[in-house]
Amino acid sequence: MIEPERIVELSRDVEALASRGIADIQKITRETKLLAINALIEAAHAGESGRGFSVVAEEVKSISERVMGIADGLSANLRSAVSELSQVGQSMCFDVRGQRLADLALHMIEIIDRNLYERSCDVRWWATDASLISALESLDPVACAEAGRRLGVILDSYTVYMDIWVADRQGKVIACGRPKAHPQALGARVAGSPWFREALRHQSGDQYHCSPVMREPLLGDAVTCAFSAAVRASGKSNGEILGVIGVFFDWQNQANAVIKGVRLSDEERPRSRCMLIDADHRLIASSDPKATLGEPVRIEVAHEQASGYRKVTEQQIQAYALTPGFETYPGMGWYGVIEQALPEERR
Repeated sequence: MIEPERIVELSRDVEALASRGIADIQKITRETKLLAINALIEAAHAGESGRGFSVVAEEVKSISERVMGIADGLSANLRSAVSELSQVGQSMCFDVRGQRLADLALHMIEIIDRNLYERSCDVRWWATDASLISALESLDPVACAEAGRRLGVILDSYTVYMDIWVADRQGKVIACGRPKAHPQALGARVAGSPWFREALRHQSGDQYHCSPVMREPLLGDAVTCAFSAAVRASGKSNGEILGVIGVFFDWQNQANAVIKGVRLSDEERPRSRCMLIDADHRLIASSDPKATLGEPVRIEVAHEQASGYRKVTEQQIQAYALTPGFETYPGMGWYGVIEQALPEERR
């Protein structure tokens, strides 16, 4: 990939070549003028016989002075033009690089949006599963075990999830898709969890809840993003709420895969940091392994501008893009952010 700063380098190369050429002209002109002056002196010593030679020497001296004036003017004009060209080139380079990074940030957050849209569809669909409805209606251990088996089948096909739980109206988990992996989940009380509380408030089976990125103690403190929906009688959109289904997205692995997939060159990647941040501008994923979940990230969002870029320092660009949402998933106000330092030779 040809870097945009190459235009600035080329303008400086042109300036160096032209300056060397002008310097050579000035040097030759000075030597010519010096020779003309010496000739005038010798002509004066020769008296009358040197008068004709004196006229020629005077003309050579005059031409040398004119050439020197032209060379001096050209040098001054060249410096001014190249300085302006460099400034314009640097501004263009910044815009080209910044816009490209903003486009990459948008692509990054768009992939997340599409992924989470599918999760919002999954949870509403699975909330109508007959085995879950039967388990919540009867609370029979056999029916609950069958519901857990059904969830396990789903998890075998959908590797993006860590687990799926079903809780009754009182917030007790009656079925778990991976009871061996998460034995503490089955029978746990989750009435205080936002994903459970929000689903109970829904007026329709078309609604769902998406939690912020969080750590779930019942999943071994793993980083997840939970989707939930009310399970209703007969699977009807307006049926009585029997309980809640919660699906736990494997956020860390899936977000890291998206970040690693950002199309940066091998040369760019070591000096770039790709991030996902939430609506409060707190880190929820980063290409930097030393980054901490929840740490604040400073971005300056232009008014009513969904994407943009700015100079963090003279040597660093920060680009961002706001979640555009996808289909029925409106997004959660999250951003894709890329920070990139200029390579050493461009500084």
